[in-house]
Amino acid sequence: QVQLVESGGGLVQAGGSLRLSCAASGRTFSSGDMVWYRRPPGKEREVVAYINWSSGSTFYADSVKGRFTVSRDNAKTTVFLQMNSLKFEDTAMYYCYTPSSGFGRGTQVTVSS
Repeated sequence: QVQLVESGGGLVQAGGSLRLSCAASGRTFSSGDMVWYRRPPGKEREVVAYINWSSGSTFYADSVKGRFTVSRDNAKTTVFLQMNSLKFEDTAMYYCYTPSSGFGRGTQVTVSS
């Protein structure tokens, strides 16, 4: 089974940046979307952004628009989430997801105020 592996999380001060990666082992993607979700402490999981593998079109939640950028590599095996101007409320476990692979195990992002 194809696994999604997130990395790049960590502790950062408010206003800082992090770049998350989601690597898919064993396959390339040619269609569909790769979605970034997050689950803040004590809250429900929410969509952050997604990118379509074939067209490259993107979507962003209003809360991250203008600060986060989702992209993919040309080999179509890895998706990135560049997070700038981080806020305390961005603190969450971040997951990537595709319908065929499900969720990865996540990477923790903690923003100190």
